Order: sequence, then C-alpha cells, then structure tokens
Amino acid sequence: MELKPVKNVTFVEGGVCAAKGFRANGIQCGLAHAGATVTAKKNDLALIVADTECTAAAVYTTNKVKGAPILVTKEHLKNGKARAVIVNSVNANTCNADGVEKANMMCELAAKELGIDPEDVIVASTGVIGQVLPIEPIANGMKSLAEGLTYDGNPRALEAIMTTDTRKKEIAVQFEMGGKTCTMGGMLKGSGMIHPNMATTLTFITTDAAISEELVQRALSDVVKVTLNRASVDGATSTNDMVCVMASGSAGNKPVTKEDEEFEKFQNALYAIMMNLARMMARDGEGATKLIECAVSGAETEKIAETVAKSVICSSLFKAMIFGQDANAGRIYCAIGYSDAEFDISNVDIDMSSKSGSIALGRKGCVTAFDEDVAKKVLSEDEIQIIISLGEGPGSAVAWGCDLTYDYVKINGDYRS
Repeated sequence: MELKPVKNVTFVEGGVCAAKGFRANGIQCGLAHAGATVTAKKNDLALIVADTECTAAAVYTTNKVKGAPILVTKEHLKNGKARAVIVNSVNANTCNADGVEKANMMCELAAKELGIDPEDVIVASTGVIGQVLPIEPIANGMKSLAEGLTYDGNPRALEAIMTTDTRKKEIAVQFEMGGKTCTMGGMLKGSGMIHPNMATTLTFITTDAAISEELVQRALSDVVKVTLNRASVDGATSTNDMVCVMASGSAGNKPVTKEDEEFEKFQNALYAIMMNLARMMARDGEGATKLIECAVSGAETEKIAETVAKSVICSSLFKAMIFGQDANAGRIYCAIGYSDAEFDISNVDIDMSSKSGSIALGRKGCVTAFDEDVAKKVLSEDEIQIIISLGEGPGSAVAWGCDLTYDYVKINGDYRS
C-alpha cells in the first residue's frame, strides 16, 4: 500500500535502523505454543540497541489485564532512559504466575550480552496468552542474537515480532530540526485483537533527534490518540499493547526542552510514522482484503468527529458490507446514528471514494439514488474512503479499519494450534 505523505518529512528506508546509532537483529530461538513443535523458520526473538543512552517514553494497553512485560517496562522507564528493546513473539507472557520473573530474566539476559544495566532494557512479548513462557530458548539464543546485531538488521527484527501478520509494517522519515537532519523510524506488529484505545500492537520507534524525556512522552501520548487509537479491526483490546520511542540525540540538534516550533517538528515526524503504521495495521487486519478510511468533517468538535468515525469503522455490518462490495448506505447511516455523539442526522452527507472514482451515497440524512455498477467499481479497490460531513462545525477526524471476511473466523478459530 502507498504511504500517505505528511508535510515537511521525507520517506527513507531502514525502519528502526534508519536513525544514526541503532542496530537490530532477529533470530528463531525455538519458542513454540504448548504442545506444539517448532516447524516454521520465522524469527521469534528480536533485539534493538542504541549505541548511546536514549531518552525514552512509552504508552501501554488500557486493558485491566496487563502482560508481565508491561509491568517490568513501566518500572524500567520511570527514569525516562533506555538503551535496548528485547521482544519475543509466539508467547505473550501474560496471566502467568512467573511472568514478571521471566520478563526480568529477559532483560538480564540481554543486558549481560550488551554490557548494560538491565533497567535500561525495554521488554515486550506477543502471542498466546496464558501459557508459561519457556526462558531456556531465549537464554540459549541471546548470545547469537546480540552477536548478530547490525545497522541494517531491521528486517530480521521485524520478522521476529510478527504473529498473524501477513505484511511487514515499517517506515522511516527524515526531517529538519534545529538546523540538523534528523531521522526517525519505526516497526509495528498488529493484525488481530485491534481496537481504538491504544489499539493492539507492539510498536517500536527510534530517532536520532535530541529531545527531553518529558517532551518525548508528551509527543507520544498526544500522537497515539490520533493514530493508533483510531485504528480498529475487531473490537478487541489486547493485554500486551505497547508503543515505545527511544531518542538518542546522535543527529546533533540542540536538545528540544520546550513546546516550541522544534517540538512541533518532532511531533509532526512522529505523526507521519504512527499514522502510516496505523494504516498498515488496519490494512493487515486478520483476513482483511481492504483498508477502510473514514474521514468525518463538519462536527462541532473533534471529539464528536472521532466518535462518529470510530463508530463506522467498528460496525461489523458495515465491515461485512465492504467485503461484499455492497454499497448499502443505510448501514453507514445506522452506524453514524448509534454513535455516542450529538448531532442532527438531517444534516449528514455521505460519499464513498477509491482510486476507481467517487459516488454520493447520502444527502441530508437520506440515501440517494446511485449507479450500482459504479458503486461496485469503487468498492473493488483495496483502499476505500468513506467521507462523512455532519454539516455543523469545524471539527474533523479520521479513523482506519478493514473489512470483515470469512478468514477472520478461520484464523481465530484455531489460533493456539
């Protein structure tokens, strides 16, 4: 899928290794579901390491059940500093009596090989919930993982965090800040159990920009609200969601310590990364064949626009409609109508657009007559935009989702096997 451009940033290659001073690697250490054997050759353990100490920040799942790695990472990031990320797939290390112990052991194993403090390690896990994480494969693979770190190791690391993902999700941008060229890159896993409110993802972002830990946290907390929090696949918010940012300062810009124009540049670059990763995540929803973007304008407030956009992309009937390429505008009006927002439905217009054209589906709260063949052609593309005007004010918002297909049930019907 095409990246969506953002002003004042340039897309570059390299993912989490694009910024100066970041190495990565991924290996298959031999993790497997309980009762299963390791047959696939996919990597399952990744490491991202900065050459120097970084300012760091993170946001986490809002699920009341939190994976052990989140509990450990929260403690480690209390000082706003980090040097490395260790992350595994296959096993979420969640709802286990020894989960925190195992998460700490992962940090200690990585730190020993890297010669750093275990508290400077961010730890994350993704996979099956409720199965004990075997630490032996991780311990046995750590030396090889660390020795294989390279400044172009991002593809290996990215593969290691994927579970039911079918597409690789990484991006990097360059931008000017303080008279210096700065670079920021990120990678994301996420395909199922994805719902607005931190979404369901492990996302790791690196940058060589210099910025205080307070402002890294502020930028991340603000940007996640208008990117990952607006992506939904299936209405499920997971236990292990985490997005972290590490900023090394290697670009040499004067450190950003206040919310000025330079901070806005950093925040804009972070938006370019996270918005495009959110779109990639929605496009790769489990079993999905189409990316849906719902753009709402004309609301009294941004919050109202966001609520309406989320209501549409979360509607199972609407998602099934997109899969079946059936331009049933009544389902869109219905989803708008049951959103928890105040507006006058008699003002609401709906249009639908894709690379194959645009078509008006509704005007002033009523479904309009349209050419079914044209509608079918618009819906035949793999990226569909639903454009809604509430006709009441300046507020606007965008949310992303995907269609609901037969394969979603197939994938989740035997997830543990």
